[in-house]
Amino acid sequence: MSTAERARSTHGGLRGLISNLAIRLRVLAETAGKRFNDLMPKGLYARSLIIVIAPIVILQSVVAYVFMERHWQLVTHRLSAAVTQDIAALIEVQRTYPQDRDYATLRRLARERLSLLLEILPPEPLPLPGPRPFFDVLDAALSRELALQVGRPFWVDTVGNSALIEIRIQLEDGKIMKVFARRGMAYASNSHIFLVWMVIASLVLIGIAILFLRNQIRPIQALASAAEDFGKGRDVAGFRPRGASEVRQAALAFIEMRRRIERQIDQRTTMLAGVSHDLRTILTRFKLELALLPEGPETEALRRDVDEMGRMVEGYLSFARGDAGEAPASTDIEASLREIGNDAERSGAKTTVTFHGMSTVKVRPDAFRRCISNLVVNAARHGDTIAISGHRDHRWLTVTVDDDGPGIRADRREDVFKPFMRLDDARNVDDGGSGLGLAIARDIARSHGGEITLGDSPLGGLRANVRVPV
Repeated sequence: MSTAERARSTHGGLRGLISNLAIRLRVLAETAGKRFNDLMPKGLYARSLIIVIAPIVILQSVVAYVFMERHWQLVTHRLSAAVTQDIAALIEVQRTYPQDRDYATLRRLARERLSLLLEILPPEPLPLPGPRPFFDVLDAALSRELALQVGRPFWVDTVGNSALIEIRIQLEDGKIMKVFARRGMAYASNSHIFLVWMVIASLVLIGIAILFLRNQIRPIQALASAAEDFGKGRDVAGFRPRGASEVRQAALAFIEMRRRIERQIDQRTTMLAGVSHDLRTILTRFKLELALLPEGPETEALRRDVDEMGRMVEGYLSFARGDAGEAPASTDIEASLREIGNDAERSGAKTTVTFHGMSTVKVRPDAFRRCISNLVVNAARHGDTIAISGHRDHRWLTVTVDDDGPGIRADRREDVFKPFMRLDDARNVDDGGSGLGLAIARDIARSHGGEITLGDSPLGGLRANVRVPV
């Protein structure tokens, strides 16, 4: 292999290695970001508190670190140097000038002028070094100054007595100078005052931030609650824009949207009332003319057509109206389900009704009853056995209607919710009706903020599952 080929091979291998490393780093960053997002709170209030509190904590931590590392250590070093200078002066006096037999003058000078307790011990070995304290700022500073200014073998104990510091220095004649100094003389012992004030200031700032954010979050929560109630078909009277200008703007947009939707519903209801009046007038005229005609096969066929047209008109008007004018109220869902089950029993279907949980739910009573009744009537039309079950938890009300009929293929289950849709196979969803039963049921469920889904029933037929928020 030539030199050029080896260079290209090396370059290609290096490029591949860098590419693999970049891919691994990207995957690692994505994994770490996903885990971080999973750990973070989901609510706006909690996230806002973190945004406010985290900088305060970081700032105070940095200030504390700088204080400890710079101011605290600097003051401790200077105090330790001053104490060491006093001890060095005592050693010089002991070495240079004649002393009493028991060093009374030297001890009095150390006690009265330097605030030190001094003893001269007979020659003996210095104690072994003890364990260093966890925060060894004083120990390190004092040892450094003694090594620089005294230059004699020494032993320091900053741990044994929290109020005093013991220092032993071996003199030239072998004797031991034992010195006790107050801890405050060599150590910046008032630093806790700064830390206490820093913590108090942080708590005050955090308290102010919590109160401020709570007042800012409440209008957003009120807007979310109003939007949720409106989506469930409930009254949102008393809602008014509050809070910051952006929140007020969003609240005003919601109010305007609600007004447009309500105006559209009113216009549709008014139009349908006019259509209903006109069509019913024509149908009444048809019925009168049929009543005047002699009885016969043709007359009977026309009468069936007129009756079917009347049912279609009524079904269409009910679907378009959607019972929007009914106000939500606390309703005993279990009692309503049992009444619907009794009606199905009277029509000849074997029906069972079960319910779990608190049965009182705030819905539009007549509309919700009609929603479930349409599903039960559809099940009774195509099956002999019906099972109605309800369950209510802290978030959802779920009602399930099962039957043992022929069912509906999975690829056609969404089609049956279209207005006037009838299936030609498996089962005719609204045989004898207008093809609006399931469409009306889903419209009512969605007006409550819920949904209807179809699936396979344990009984072998169709399962209709109604799920609305509570």
